[in-house]
Amino acid sequence: MRRLAPLALLLGLAACQSTDQLLAGGDAAAIRTAEARARFEMNCPAASGSVLSSRVVIPEDLRRAVDRAEYTVGVAGCGQRGVYIVACPLGDPNCIAIRQDRPAG
Repeated sequence: MRRLAPLALLLGLAACQSTDQLLAGGDAAAIRTAEARARFEMNCPAASGSVLSSRVVIPEDLRRAVDRAEYTVGVAGCGQRGVYIVACPLGDPNCIAIRQDRPAG
């Protein structure tokens, strides 16, 4: 029964909101998360971001993973740019950001 809980949460949320509404509700948290990481990595307090794309990810193994919204956020400032993948568990503003275009070396 516990395996169905994430799916039930997603279906419950979807019944009240469309996928687009669900994703739009997390835009601000995703942008804040990407900006915070970018400001640190770029050493640029003025860096600002915007959502480039978003999608809902439903894991194949419902026992171990959490349904999440995934955002691609572009951040620019101080003559630098970066692209971050931001994952936010559905219904939770605590997101994580990973730099997608990290240079090699």
